[in-house]
Amino acid sequence: MFSKEFYYGASTAGFQVEMGSGQAIDKNTDWYVWTKDQLNVQHGLVSGDDPEKGCNYWLNFKAFHELAENAGMNMLRIGVEWSRIFPQATFNCDSPEDLEKVADLEALEHYREIMKDIKDRKITLMVNLNHFTLPLWLHDPIKLNRERDFSAPGWLDEKVIKEFEKYAGFMASKIDDLVDYWSTENEPNVVAMPYNSIQMGFPPALMSPEYQEKALKNEMLAHRAGYDAIKQHSEKPVGCIYALGWPTGDENAVEMMINSELSRYLDQVKDKMDFLGVNYYSRLKVAMDETGNPHVLPDYGQGCKPNSQSADGRITSDFGWEYYPEGLYNVLKYVHKRYSIPLFVTENGTADAADGNRQTYLVSHMNMVERLIEDGIDIKGYLHWSLVDNFEWASGYSMRFGLVTVDFENKNFIPRGSYFIMKDIIGKKTTKDYEYLLKFPNDIFDEKNLNK
Repeated sequence: MFSKEFYYGASTAGFQVEMGSGQAIDKNTDWYVWTKDQLNVQHGLVSGDDPEKGCNYWLNFKAFHELAENAGMNMLRIGVEWSRIFPQATFNCDSPEDLEKVADLEALEHYREIMKDIKDRKITLMVNLNHFTLPLWLHDPIKLNRERDFSAPGWLDEKVIKEFEKYAGFMASKIDDLVDYWSTENEPNVVAMPYNSIQMGFPPALMSPEYQEKALKNEMLAHRAGYDAIKQHSEKPVGCIYALGWPTGDENAVEMMINSELSRYLDQVKDKMDFLGVNYYSRLKVAMDETGNPHVLPDYGQGCKPNSQSADGRITSDFGWEYYPEGLYNVLKYVHKRYSIPLFVTENGTADAADGNRQTYLVSHMNMVERLIEDGIDIKGYLHWSLVDNFEWASGYSMRFGLVTVDFENKNFIPRGSYFIMKDIIGKKTTKDYEYLLKFPNDIFDEKNLNK
C-alpha cells in the first residue's frame, strides 16, 4: 500500500504545454527558433510542428488543474520559462531592484495566478525552474550551429551560472509563498547531450565531447548556485531532477556506466540536494567494447523499433522504448542507498497514442514504487509524464504521452482509459488489483531482474 502521505500526480514543462493562442507565444527561447528553422525541418532534425499550436496551458490552466483534481492527484509539477520572466538580458543587473526593472512582471503575475489555482485546489506544488529551454539572449542555437558564433553559446558559457543564480533567487523571492518543493533543473545530463549529438534533433546539435562535458559542468555549478540563491528566500526543500535509465548486461560495463553517469553531476551536488527527482522511462543494455569502455547495445531500452519488440521480446512504445519496469525498481533502490535522501519519481510514462499499452506501463511502474515503499525506501511521490499530450520537443505532436488526449485544433481534452486506472489506484492507494497487467496481455516483468 502507498502511505496516506504519498504524492500522486503528473509533471508538465512550460514550453511543451503553455502555447496555444496568440497571447501565449514565447519567441524569446532557443527552442522556439530551433523548431521554426526551416533548414532543421528540411533535414529532419525537428518535426516542423508549431509549438504555438499547443494545448494552451497559459490561458486554459484551470481545465488542466481540474483534470488533475478529478483524478485525485495531490501534487503537480510545473515549470517556469526563464525567457518569459526575463525576455531580455540580465548581465548588467547587480541587485534585486535591477532585476525587477527588466523582468516581465505581467508574466510573473500570471505564473502566480496559475500556481494559486493549484494551491486553491489543495494540490501540492513542485516548481521546476529550467526544463531544457534557455532565453535566446543566453543561447542562440542557430548562430552557434551554423556560424560557430559563440556570443550566446548556452551552457558553454560560464556566465550562465551567475545569470541562473540571479533568476533562481528572483523567483524564490517572488513565489515562495506558493511553492512546496523547488527543483532547479530538469535532466541536465540530457541538456548537455546535444552539444555532442546531431541525431537527437536538440539544439545546438554540435559534435564535441568536450563541449558536452563543459555544458554539464556548468549546469552542475548552476544548480549549486541556484540552490543557495533559493535558500536565501526559502525554507522549502530544493532538489534537482535527473534522467536515469538502468543499465543491464555485462557487470563491469554496468558498474562503469553507473559511476560515470553519477560522478559527473549528482555526486558533485549531493550536499545541495534536499531531494532527488528521478526521471525513468526504460533501461540500457550495455557491454564492453574492444577498448575496454562500456557501450549501449541496440534493440533494447530506447534503441528499439516503434510498436515492436525488443531483443528480449518485450513490447515497445510508439517511440520505440522498451517496457522494463524492473529498471525503475533498481535505479530507485540504488540512488537511495548512494545518496540517502528522499526520492520522487518526477517523470515516468510512455508514448502510446492508442492507449493500448499505457495501462500496463503505468501499473507496472507504480507497482515497483509500491514494492519499494513497502521495503522501507523513502519515496515521496510518483508524477506521471504526462497529464496531457504535449509538444514532445524534436518530435512535435507525434508522440502522445498524456493520460488525457488533446484535440490540438479545438483545445479539447478527453481522458484516456489509463487516466481512470490511475484515478482508481489513487483512490485505493494500491496497484494490487491490477498486478495481472505485469504478465497479461504482455509479459513485461521478471522478478529475477529485481536487485533485492
